Amino acid sequence: MEYVAVLLPSLVVGLLFWFAMKSIFNADKSERQAEARAQAEAEARNARPADRPGPESNR
Repeated sequence: MEYVAVLLPSLVVGLLFWFAMKSIFNADKSERQAEARAQAEAEARNARPADRPGPESNR
C-alpha cells in the first residue's frame, strides 16, 4: 500500500499532463484545418473573378 501512496501523485500529475497535451494538440489540429479551409476559400474566391469576364472586357 505504501507504493500506491508514493506513486499515485505522480500518476495523477502524469495523467493531467497527458490530457492537457492531448487537448492542446487537438486544438492545434482543429486550428490548422480551419486555416486550410479559409485559405482554400480565399484562393477559390480570388481565382473566380479571373475566370469570368468583367464589365471592363465588354468595352
